[in-house]
Amino acid sequence: MNSHPQFDPATMIGLAGASPGRSDDNLDIFEWYPHYQSCQRYFLDHAQHSVPVQALSAFLNIRLPFQHQPNPIFNSTSPSSSSANHTPSGTQPPGPPSISLIPYIRRLVATGMDFPGVLHGFFGDDWGSGVGPMHEQERRNYLFAAKSGGWASVKKDYDIPPLETIPFLRPLQGALDAEIEAAERSWSEWLAMEDWMVGPRAPDIMHDSSSHNSRPRSSRG
Repeated sequence: MNSHPQFDPATMIGLAGASPGRSDDNLDIFEWYPHYQSCQRYFLDHAQHSVPVQALSAFLNIRLPFQHQPNPIFNSTSPSSSSANHTPSGTQPPGPPSISLIPYIRRLVATGMDFPGVLHGFFGDDWGSGVGPMHEQERRNYLFAAKSGGWASVKKDYDIPPLETIPFLRPLQGALDAEIEAAERSWSEWLAMEDWMVGPRAPDIMHDSSSHNSRPRSSRG
């Protein structure tokens, strides 16, 4: 039986998010994934044990994997003790632990700490290819969050209850015109979605890459 995934990666391009300065049509998630795994390994094996990353994480009030109790993760090669204890004899041992990097990217973005040097320190040499698309999408999400609600609402969205609340919010740092324009186009598409203006009902202007912030919300003013 062929174990190769039976779907076209092109159908998943949109899930990776639009990225300013990056062609969405050229994003191959199967090419991206090994780079992301490289970032995970670097974060678990090196970054979380370095003093600069520990200091910044403490300042931003977010725990590192080795600080998580009762199941700390110290590196990318050791399976969790609970998984190891439940492995039947004669079967393949459990794989290395996996951890999402999204909470750390979100915390860096919302506090204005997502500078290239910081991202490199957290995620290693492969950060541009591995977490770059996610970083760019989280920057856009932060813009959308600010546009959708007030300060208290945004802070609540970026808190990690119960103890890892975000200590402060800063405006998006280092934004470029291309990034803002791409966010405007995506925001207009979302406003159209709220009015069910999708598929054959989608406004023609949605297909114009040079369009600016159109607001197809005629029913709401």
